[in-house]
Amino acid sequence: METPLFPRDSGKFIAERSQDVFVEDEGVQKVAEMLFTLRHSEELTASGWKKANPLAPALNWVFIVDTMNFSFWPDKDTQQCEVTYKGTTYTGYMTLCAAITRALEEGIPITEPKYFSQISVEELGHVLRSDNETPMPMLQERHKVLTEGGRVLLEHGGSFRSFISQAGNDAQKMMELIVKKIPSYRDEATYEGKRVSFYKRAQILVADYWGIMEARGEGDVINMDWLTMFADYRVPQALVYLGALRYSDKLMQTLRNGETTYLKILLCSGDRREVEIRGCSIWCVERIKDHLCKLVQERVGNTCNINAVIIDFYLWPYAKQHHKEMAHIPIHHTRCIYY
Repeated sequence: METPLFPRDSGKFIAERSQDVFVEDEGVQKVAEMLFTLRHSEELTASGWKKANPLAPALNWVFIVDTMNFSFWPDKDTQQCEVTYKGTTYTGYMTLCAAITRALEEGIPITEPKYFSQISVEELGHVLRSDNETPMPMLQERHKVLTEGGRVLLEHGGSFRSFISQAGNDAQKMMELIVKKIPSYRDEATYEGKRVSFYKRAQILVADYWGIMEARGEGDVINMDWLTMFADYRVPQALVYLGALRYSDKLMQTLRNGETTYLKILLCSGDRREVEIRGCSIWCVERIKDHLCKLVQERVGNTCNINAVIIDFYLWPYAKQHHKEMAHIPIHHTRCIYY
């Protein structure tokens, strides 16, 4: 099988051929202007990562959370998995973070590869238990990817730090190592006869490693600019809301119909429209980043150090914070292990 294009090249390839999703130049410039005014804020730095990951204590914790970081949306909006930790009730991705931190406090060695490489489905179900009647989705799949990831770590020094150190603090080599060694991170598709990739969780794992090392004052990861945004379902919604991305009327109606039925209508992983949403989101953020750097150069005379990862770190919480204002823009729903 042919080697897939890397995420940035995949985004460009898809955006140039997309039938239902379009990058809007005017919106791209508008978002770049917005980020230009925020360029000195903490939100547009690696430390902004800490706001999105307030419960992250250690590298192995980051590894298991990112390995199971997919598909948290409920089948029915009225039935959402919840986990309460230290008086705060979490939903979505944060239920996973809270559940893993709760398990550690309960004395479960969930961050030890020797333990989680052999954990049973029942034991993982207990760790990820919900505080209401709605369980976290895809328990069997989470069990499979977690035990697989644990076995890989045991083969490479027994910790995420020893595993990732083989890549020599180079973001591109880190991502390539993760994708090569851990099958569940191979987030790929075929589009117009070409193999393309998004590698959402692999790139997040590298970015989270960078974020936690920056927080420790050890952030010497090079090539971070090689990474793209993390193509999921929340950031595309924000890009449409901000006018940088546009869906065709047909796609918008399909997504709206899916949200108004009792059970959500899904786009299958690899569906042309799903691939276009994810690929065009990547290319849209690349365009925003390029325009932002051009503004910084022209107006300030400085080199821009804001990369696509930092823009994603800003847009994802932005989407969560403005979810009510964005409610009229549907998100796509794809039940898979990639995001």
